[in-house]
This record gives sequence, C-alpha cells and structure tokens, in this order.
Amino acid sequence: MFLKANDKSIRYTGRWGEIGENKVTTAPGGMIEIAYSGTAAVMHFDTGFSVQPFPHIWVSVDNGAKVEVPLDHVIRVEAPTDGEHLIKVVYKGAVEMHHRWNGPLIGKLSFEGVDVEKGAQLPADDRKIIEFIGDSITEGVLIDAFYNFDKNNDQYNRPNQDDSTATYAYLTAEALGMKPVIMGYGATGVCGGGCGSVPRVALAYPYNFAGSPAKAQGSEIIVINHGANDRGASAEEYTQRYAEFLELVRKINPDSKIVVLSAFCKAYPKELKATVEEFNRKSGDSVYFIDTDGWIPAEPLHPLRDGHKIVAAHLTEELRKMFSL
Repeated sequence: MFLKANDKSIRYTGRWGEIGENKVTTAPGGMIEIAYSGTAAVMHFDTGFSVQPFPHIWVSVDNGAKVEVPLDHVIRVEAPTDGEHLIKVVYKGAVEMHHRWNGPLIGKLSFEGVDVEKGAQLPADDRKIIEFIGDSITEGVLIDAFYNFDKNNDQYNRPNQDDSTATYAYLTAEALGMKPVIMGYGATGVCGGGCGSVPRVALAYPYNFAGSPAKAQGSEIIVINHGANDRGASAEEYTQRYAEFLELVRKINPDSKIVVLSAFCKAYPKELKATVEEFNRKSGDSVYFIDTDGWIPAEPLHPLRDGHKIVAAHLTEELRKMFSL
C-alpha cells in the first residue's frame, strides 16, 4: 500500500512546508520518520527540477547505522526481518547555490510518500525542541572540506563536504536529549541574504521557503548564531538589524528561551552583547547572551568536525548551567 506524505505513520521534524501533497524542506537537518510493518519500504521523492549533484540524505533503519545516499526518485529499504520497523531520513546537505527559496525549488527534499505492506505506529517522542537559527556554519558547510573531488567548481563538492548532523547544533541537541530544529542557510545574515536566493534572516524566518508560512515550533530553547556574514556591514547596521530580528523571534515564540551566541569569527561581540542588554532593558525580556570567544580559532571560518564537537561541548555546558538541564 502507498502511504501519502501526510499519513499518520510518518512524522516530520524541522521546517517543512507543503507543495501539493508533498512535504518539502530546504533546510538541512530536517528529518522524516516512517513506521511500517513488513520488510521492504520504497520511499518516493519528487526530484523534478533537481540537478546534479543531488542533495544527500542519511538513511537508517531501527536506529542502526546511518548510510549516506544521494537523493533519487525512488529509494528502497529492505529490513532483514519481517515485523515493525522505523526508517529515519535526515537531510544531510546540498549545493548551497541551488535555489532553495523561490520556486521552482532545486535544493530541496520533497517527500511524496512510501510503498509498504502497511503502516505502523510511530514511537512516542516527547523530547523538548531546541531550535537553531544561523548560516552556513549552522547548516554544516565544509565540515569535511577535504572531500573536494571537483577542482573546477567547489560547489559541486558540497553534498560530500557538508553534514547537518555533525554540526554544533545537532550535537548539542543530542547531548541535551532534545529534538533539533535547524534553520541554517549559507551566506545569510541579519543584514543580507545568501546562497540559493534566501533573503536576510528576518525576512526568511517566518517562512519555510517563499510562499510557505512557517509554524512556530514550540521550541523550549532558541539559539541564534549570526554575524559571520555581517562583517561587511557597520556595527550600527548589524546591531539594529539584530535587535529587529530579536523582536520578530520573540513575537513568534513568546514562551521560548532565546539565546544569542557571539560569532565564532569574532564579529562585533561587544556590540552584540550591548544590543542584547539594551533589548532586555527596553522590552523587559530576558534574552541570554553567550560570548564564544576562545572556543575555536576564527579560521577556518567553517569549522571541521572536531571544531563543531568543541563548540557543542562548550555550548552544552553553558546551556546546562543556564537552564539547569
């Protein structure tokens, strides 16, 4: 039987919208969970307008080892035994420059549904949500920078180099036993838009992609990390735009704990701290600020896997102390 994308045996984590009957995300880190009974499951994805190199996904069955797979219209999973199984699919990474905001979407994960013997009940997941808002670092760009097989155009290497599940964001969520929701798009900032036609973050955050309003995630904690792509702006513009974005995030998420990280590249840390303090003074809010100075070197701009592990260890410790987790 064919389970459509909105079937009760399928669950989504992340920033997912809809195009027709398909569930669609353009933000790496988005996850699909499929509970089914039988042995085989054949997942269907819409690859219309997709171009090579296709995005890469992680696929695992029954919480076993995850396998990296290039996106295809049909991806088959064969469990070794009959019975109930759980498939997890995570959007690992894609080419930053492929359009993933304005249609027709190229850099997307568009799920149509799955062929199975029958659907099954999803396991309960009562983890609290931790949401991360950032840029290419949060997206996982160049975590494996040495996989640069195409010497003519580095963008073609991105699906092999990037990994949303190895980021400080994903690792911090795992360490805290929380569910990660990640919004990271390369080259974006509070002052300007970035790769794939994604607009500056205040214009992007209310949407999954153009024309698809995003619902509030009900996040327990929201961590914001923007600044690496705002170094070309003045401190005045950066702090003004940041304060405006904080107002937006608070309006959409009235009950979330908001945490602001200084940029790892050391862009305007003192000014950002002062901006958060002034925002709290004017609004009566309690947005938290964490100075990341000294966690990792400013270069490379995009941390490798070990760099992300170091950041995650520091951030996990800070959040545990801050919120008694």
